[in-house]
Amino acid sequence: MSWIDDHADEVGAALTGLRADGPRIERWGRDLAVSLCAGARLLAVGNGGSAAEAQHLTAELVGRFLADRRPLSAIALCAETSSLTAIVNDYGIEEMFARQVEAHGRPGDVLVVLSTSGRSPNVLRAAERGRAGGLTVLGLTGPGPNPLLALCDDAVAIDAPSTAAVQALHLVAVHALCAAVDAHLAAVASSGTSSSTAVHGGADADVAAGVADLPAHAEVGA
Repeated sequence: MSWIDDHADEVGAALTGLRADGPRIERWGRDLAVSLCAGARLLAVGNGGSAAEAQHLTAELVGRFLADRRPLSAIALCAETSSLTAIVNDYGIEEMFARQVEAHGRPGDVLVVLSTSGRSPNVLRAAERGRAGGLTVLGLTGPGPNPLLALCDDAVAIDAPSTAAVQALHLVAVHALCAAVDAHLAAVASSGTSSSTAVHGGADADVAAGVADLPAHAEVGA
């Protein structure tokens, strides 16, 4: 079999597991929509391919995924090259994300941590610092158990044997999360209420206020 055939088999098997996490990702999207429209921000960290996934997530939120909506505050800390190099030079590699989390994060913000192994020391330190600072820490990892899962408030662990397959499924999860955010914002914009009202009390009023003046939905080309 070619590498593509092997990869397709791994991705297909892992996708079955990710489907079971669909309700969890939908809940993340609902809660994230409420938090971001209430003034919170999302911070994201990862190394290598996971850094690219972190930037992909924040780009979809600051820009748009499927439809026009208000821009949402999201920062990929792995893209802050001057800060990263200064922090690594002065404090060591384990602090490269954690110090930024401490600088930018506020209670109520959301930190998304991505690691295919769940063992990257700088990502673990960021999760620890996020929890200490009152941020909600959401994780995308590879197979468990791993140390990162224990540090997250909630996480999706992709059960796949290769880094490439884990990263492919992380991208699916990122897109599913963005779709869930958009769907919740669209539902609130059209009705002024949502199924999360009972959970968040009046928080959906913040979402409704944030989307009230948006243009009509339009599919994007890429």
